[in-house]
Amino acid sequence: MYKLKYKYWFISSLSFLLLIASFTPMSDQEIKPQQKLVDVLKSLGQDYPEHYIENPDSVDIKRGYDLIHVGKTNPPDGFASNAISKFYTCTSCHNVEREDPDLTLVDQDARLEYAMKRELPYLQGTTFWGTVNKESWYNDDYVLKYGSLVEKAKGSLKGSINLCATVCSQGRELEEWEMKSILSYLWSLQIKMEDLDLTEKEIDHMNELAESDNDSAIAFIKSHYLTKSPATFAELPESKEKGYPFEGRPQYGKAIYELGCQHCHHAYGESDLVLDNSILTFRWLKKHMPENSKKSIYEIIRNGSYSELGHKEYMPNYTLEKMSHQQVEDLKAYIEMNLK
Repeated sequence: MYKLKYKYWFISSLSFLLLIASFTPMSDQEIKPQQKLVDVLKSLGQDYPEHYIENPDSVDIKRGYDLIHVGKTNPPDGFASNAISKFYTCTSCHNVEREDPDLTLVDQDARLEYAMKRELPYLQGTTFWGTVNKESWYNDDYVLKYGSLVEKAKGSLKGSINLCATVCSQGRELEEWEMKSILSYLWSLQIKMEDLDLTEKEIDHMNELAESDNDSAIAFIKSHYLTKSPATFAELPESKEKGYPFEGRPQYGKAIYELGCQHCHHAYGESDLVLDNSILTFRWLKKHMPENSKKSIYEIIRNGSYSELGHKEYMPNYTLEKMSHQQVEDLKAYIEMNLK
């Protein structure tokens, strides 16, 4: 009888301890710089995202790399997959490296200077680096261009990838193994705690919060990176002759021309329009600046173009976050400098 009572007491005590543990904050285990952001958030009580892949296979990562950089790869069965798009690869519009020195804010000049130092393309799309750590995609004003398609996709990385493949790239929907491969590669580009560039004081504060208040710890961590990329469709200047009210900086304009425009507009590039460094090209650009056509840098940068019958490929616009009004004037100043 004594042994039976002891057994029930032990089980009851164990159940009570487990119940207490379920309401206890993370623990006294320190968050380390090399830890993956997603794992830290999970340890604090946030679920893994729907697109999460645990320990991606190296073969899938390689296939994902090929699909993003080349547009096709060797499938699990067979020798070569069909290209996702006849016109573009993902890297036509997206980098795969970090492109912002400060992950907490939008700073166009800081991003451009970062690109200049590292010779990164200056593109319309948000980098794939850290995109698995975002919480929404195709944000804000993208609904103006893609309508209800955005509403269905913006809360899902998988949905956004398929929207990009079928509409933006004018290609096809991904097969299941292709989606898994792309996500596997994207998880190899995820944010680690060290990428948040926390000071020693901030690290200590974060660990203190993790010991006592999981929700506050999560909020503190998320305050050190953007959980979405804001997107504002900007207005054209009142007069294309006068442009935006900023003094152009040719040295920045040169970088935008070389890292942005010429990323696609080069011989055998994604666009039929080749923008080289000849005086004829700069004269052509200057001539068309004031026009109400996509030949104007103002029109094409701010409004982009649309897919047309017989010409499916098109140029996406630069949102205000991806190219400021000041930077459009920088590009104009560089073009005009080459005509003197």
